[in-house]
Amino acid sequence: MAKEQEHACSVPRGGGWRPGARWAREDELGKVALPPVTRARARHEVGRKDEAAANPFRTMPADDGVTAKYLPGTGRGTAPVGRGGGGVPRGVPDEESPLHHASHGPPPRSGEELPPLVTSIRNGSRVEIAAACPLSQSLGLRSGMAVTQARAQVPGLDIRPADPAGDQAHLANLALALARRWSPSVAIEGDDTLFLDLTGVAHLHGGEAAMAARLRRILARLGYTARIAIADTPGAAWALAHYAPTLCPPEGQVEKLAPLPIEALRIDVAAVELLHRLGVRTIGQLAVMPRAPLVRRFGAGLATRLEQALGRLPEPFYPVVPPEPIAVVQRFAEPIATAEAIEHWLGTLVPRLAAALEAEGLGVQALECIAARVDGVSQRIRIGLARPNRDPVHLLRLLKRRIEDVEPGYGIDAIALHVRRAGPLGPEPLVERLDEEAAPDIATLVDTLATRIGQRRMWRMRPVESDVPERAATRMAVLDPPARGGARPRIDAVGQLDRSPALHPWHPEWPKPARLLRRPERLDHVLAELPDHAPRRFTWRGRPHRVVRADGPERVHGEWWKRAAEAAHVRDYFRVEDEEGRRYWLFRRGDGEQPATGDLSWYLHGVFG
Repeated sequence: MAKEQEHACSVPRGGGWRPGARWAREDELGKVALPPVTRARARHEVGRKDEAAANPFRTMPADDGVTAKYLPGTGRGTAPVGRGGGGVPRGVPDEESPLHHASHGPPPRSGEELPPLVTSIRNGSRVEIAAACPLSQSLGLRSGMAVTQARAQVPGLDIRPADPAGDQAHLANLALALARRWSPSVAIEGDDTLFLDLTGVAHLHGGEAAMAARLRRILARLGYTARIAIADTPGAAWALAHYAPTLCPPEGQVEKLAPLPIEALRIDVAAVELLHRLGVRTIGQLAVMPRAPLVRRFGAGLATRLEQALGRLPEPFYPVVPPEPIAVVQRFAEPIATAEAIEHWLGTLVPRLAAALEAEGLGVQALECIAARVDGVSQRIRIGLARPNRDPVHLLRLLKRRIEDVEPGYGIDAIALHVRRAGPLGPEPLVERLDEEAAPDIATLVDTLATRIGQRRMWRMRPVESDVPERAATRMAVLDPPARGGARPRIDAVGQLDRSPALHPWHPEWPKPARLLRRPERLDHVLAELPDHAPRRFTWRGRPHRVVRADGPERVHGEWWKRAAEAAHVRDYFRVEDEEGRRYWLFRRGDGEQPATGDLSWYLHGVFG
């Protein structure tokens, strides 16, 4: 990308400058090697005229997700995450255990050439390029260029919105991960820089050069192209990483910084322009000038930055502090081996855990109880909660239901409660009117059921605006928050002229069955009169059914705007009832008149309650 993004640098441990300390700084190249931009996979187009598919109306899943690397400048993808509790990411993995990142698009087709990619951001009334891939930069696109000019210059340009807030969040997560795995002191500098303190830790990774090389390899596997510099001061490390990445020898920053431009000192643009008018273009030229005239002409900021880079003045350092995992432990002088004893001590530990969570302003979402046996085999109880909670009564109730899963063996030496995932728990919203009934809180019920059957077996159905029945609903979490309204439109927006209410995604006049099959199942021995009559009899799963009542047809056309192969597809749905009172939802493939619409085969798609 054109902008410099994620990036690691180092500073002395403990925060603050001291002589002899080693600093390293790493940031992304101005010309970033982007991971491949993904495109949709070639799909099998069902329902072609020259095909004879056994079941052309299979359930149509969502677009395939793939594992892809983070795309700097878009805010997409996941930051490094590792082990640990408290709902925060844990350390950056080593080379043997790379991280997997979320996808920002489907994979490219084989042999398909990817278009140039840029990200855009609004600057006042002007939409500019925030970052550009190497291919875009080779075509003359640069950061700060107007998007309209770039689109006219490069036809077929792939433009995606930038996400500065997301990039900053990923940078903070990366800083926390590096602080847990590589250096105890890591600080964030600007939008694209991390400082790491290498004092006392470089030898653990084989030296400064080996540590820098390994960091670069790991970040490359995560999708970052980094520039790393190591020096005695953070100012020198920042300057070298931006303009001349190298490992500066101890006390050698004066010689290394001398040929660099004065922009490497992180000074104001106005000061840079004025120095250029005076003929001062390098740090070496500026370093030999007397300080008093510089302070009178440019203020103390210029001289301070220069002295900090040369190591003659300290530079403030504010490291990130990784949150400590929350856990409570109880050890026993004599092993315990009964369910009553385990329940008693859980009743003691849970209030202590709730107090620790309250002090941090958190609620637990994933809790693990570890019972350490005398033979070294630990017994584990894991519970998950639908939303953050720290009610000791509720947590204790969930743990008691799982006590029977603990095998004490010859006895348990210790019991520990570890918070594996947590979330902020703030004030709960109240209803506006005193006479208004608040919505029922089913979180407790969901937690109780999830403890018995598992969280993944519970979901709700969410309607989706689609004519194809299997696409008209999707799963969602049981306690997903309601969708927020979009941004308020402008006063002169033309869309506000439409005052008609929004249509419900499910047509109320055509009820859907209580149970929709995973995929339609083909019917045999169907007797029906074409083109508009329901079947008189059919065979499903080897059992014959005779229809006594029917309603329909309800015609559903293919979504031609999504797939060209569905342009001529037609389904005629019928609600039928057999002799035993069972009701089914059937459809015929085709309209019964034109062969191009379907082969007139029958399928059962759902069962009414």
